[in-house]
Amino acid sequence: MKIIVGVTGASGSIYGARFLEVLHEAYPEVESHLVVSRAGRRVLLHETDYDVRDLARWAGAVHSETDIGAEPASGSAGFDAMVIVPCSVKTLGLIASGTGDTLVGRAADVILKEGRRLVLVVREMPLSAIHLENMLKLSRLGVMILPASPGFYFYPKTMADLVDHVVGKTLNALGLEQNLFEKWRGQAPARPASSVLPEEGEGGAESVN
Repeated sequence: MKIIVGVTGASGSIYGARFLEVLHEAYPEVESHLVVSRAGRRVLLHETDYDVRDLARWAGAVHSETDIGAEPASGSAGFDAMVIVPCSVKTLGLIASGTGDTLVGRAADVILKEGRRLVLVVREMPLSAIHLENMLKLSRLGVMILPASPGFYFYPKTMADLVDHVVGKTLNALGLEQNLFEKWRGQAPARPASSVLPEEGEGGAESVN
């Protein structure tokens, strides 16, 4: 698999850093190409202990967001997918409008026109009607909208657990198996169908439609 990873200027840079780290360590067969926006660099330094050089060590290749002639800018480069993690609502709007004035926007536009998988890990709250309309527009085009909204059914103990839940969901959206969090197995152990009694008021087998 050959993918583009975009990191933009939304809060939640840790999601992008952790995604790249896991991708590098657990999926050596995946060829990753990293593009970090200018705002993404700024937020990364503000929110984490990482900088772009750290992220670059986990990527197969790194491209400047101003280099619209880079490999991800063309459909003939043969990328299978693109994920933007985190995805700012500005980037969301640029993609929804078809504006490709940066490499992140252009690469996303290429992925769309080539019919490839695009995953946007949107991080913003609350959401305005503009944000929601942009999400709906892209969702109807087949884009996976994956809000950075971790679950709690697996009993997370640390912030790292919550980050890994979002990263794991992102990997799943790309068709990659993950073991960062335990999959949902139901609230109770599965039982044989023959052992399940009718609920009160349902009656016997005669009443089953």
